[in-house]
Parts: sequence; C-alpha cells; structure tokens
Amino acid sequence: MKILTDTEKLALDKYEVNEGQPHILINQELCQACSTKNCLFACPASLYSEQDGEIIVEWAGCLECGTCLAVCSNNALTWQYPEGGFGIIYRYG
Repeated sequence: MKILTDTEKLALDKYEVNEGQPHILINQELCQACSTKNCLFACPASLYSEQDGEIIVEWAGCLECGTCLAVCSNNALTWQYPEGGFGIIYRYG
C-alpha cells in the first residue's frame, strides 16, 4: 500500500463552492495600511496574492483552517465558515 504525501492527499479533496457567496472578505483600506502582509505567506493553500496594490484571495480553494485570520494584524479580514453543504470536503482527514 502506497503512503500518500500531504500534497497528494490534498489533491484528492473536493470543494463545493457557493458561487457569489465568499466566506472571506477583505477590507482593502485596512489591508493597505498593513506593512507585513502576513496573509501572502501564511496561507497553507497559497490563496492570497497582491495585484495592482490590492490583496486578492481565491476563497473557493480555502482549506478553512483560519490561518489568515490569525495572522492578519490589522483585522482586515472578515472570515466565517461557508454555509452548510459548501466548502472543502476532506477525503484524508
């Protein structure tokens, strides 16, 4: 039996996306005042990027771990779990 790596396990996860209902919102005014931009480096799924001076999150691929919320020093994020039946479905814990 082959032991899967963490990356291989994550690749098997499934997402049910509630289009138009993001569970992560960014207050760009507060975000732009941040000098460290921790979210760019802390997200284990690498969903945050900076485009034209704004932080963008690809929330549909979120692992729902809350790391971004924990590292946001300016409280620029509004984060909640997706509505029931939506979000990530882990296949390997």
